[in-house]
Amino acid sequence: MASLASAQASSRLEALSLTNTIVSLARNARTHCHNCGQLAEHVGMIGNLLEKIKSTDLIKLPATKEPLVGLEEAFEKALQLVESCRDKSCLYMLAMGWSVVYQFRQVQAEIDRHLSLLVLPMISLLHEFRLQNLKEGLQAIEEDQRMYTLEEEDMEAQNVVLKPDRTRKDAEILEKSLSPKYPNLTFSEALQEEKEKLNIELQRSRTINDDPDQCRVIEHLIDVAENVVSGVLPGKKVEKLLVNEPSYVVSGYITNAKSIYGDHGLRPENEGRFGWQADLFGCCSEPCLSLKTCVYPCGTFSWIANVVSKGKISREQATNNLIACSVFGGCCCYTCFVRRKLRQLFNIEGSSCDDFFTHLMCCCCAMVQERRELELRNFEGCRGTNMIVPPSVQCMNA
Repeated sequence: MASLASAQASSRLEALSLTNTIVSLARNARTHCHNCGQLAEHVGMIGNLLEKIKSTDLIKLPATKEPLVGLEEAFEKALQLVESCRDKSCLYMLAMGWSVVYQFRQVQAEIDRHLSLLVLPMISLLHEFRLQNLKEGLQAIEEDQRMYTLEEEDMEAQNVVLKPDRTRKDAEILEKSLSPKYPNLTFSEALQEEKEKLNIELQRSRTINDDPDQCRVIEHLIDVAENVVSGVLPGKKVEKLLVNEPSYVVSGYITNAKSIYGDHGLRPENEGRFGWQADLFGCCSEPCLSLKTCVYPCGTFSWIANVVSKGKISREQATNNLIACSVFGGCCCYTCFVRRKLRQLFNIEGSSCDDFFTHLMCCCCAMVQERRELELRNFEGCRGTNMIVPPSVQCMNA
């Protein structure tokens, strides 16, 4: 028993030490600074809660052993994530984009889950130890749902690094993104520093991770660092690796546009646009929403219209407009108009013709996709709703 208590005390101290380290390192993050700050604030709240109970015997309860170990492991994952934002190549972290955002959401969910399991055995003993404020502290942490997302400037820079080729304006966007991260270096020196970090990351992927897809993406980023100013890249395939990233990756490869469209300077119509994060036929992953949409489509549509218009169209007005259009057989025209506004809002690839036929053939699936898209992107008006993400990411609900 003595050894068990000693081990738990050691884990408790380790967990506290990790919270302090995470908070400290988050201040020096060079990428995903906002997300690191959000995670650090949340972890800091948990650190304060652990401080309150460290001097009691509550932490020595046998039922707290496993949750305490789990909490420590979750803190270690958070620490590794924050360290990546501080030390890894900025181009690499930009390319990973939403995948990193999902990691932030997932790690907070994991931390909160282990914290709940840790505190649960203590609840009945709070009065005995005169720690009535512990319950309030835990409730505050549970209600502290942080918003992890990709900043607009980062999305713009991510779009540049994933493009098959770049213009002078793209180089300026990338310089604007890298300059704050390397305040004491010129743009060329910053690119050289990035190239060195990417080579280290490439070597690690080849020897440790043995991930050919990731290696091809890193090789592409090295080409970006070498040729971003000239805008000339050798045609090189990079297989799809990142989830929910721009259409250059979603299409299956990143390559020199000249190798596809010839030397006439032609570009695809949707170049520079993003793909949908929510799948059109992914409604089975959200059965309640799908059923509700089938039974009462006006409810789902009015919510989408209200959010997309940023409140300019009330839910009642959207419902009335939809009913009025239905009388004349033009409800698809109105619903596809809202879908088009949503695409324009997030610069999603597609056309008005696509929107019309999508709503004509798969109206309920389209509305479920649109609602999930707004929630996935944490768009204003979606705060507090359940987030649906690809199963391969398995991230938390926001």
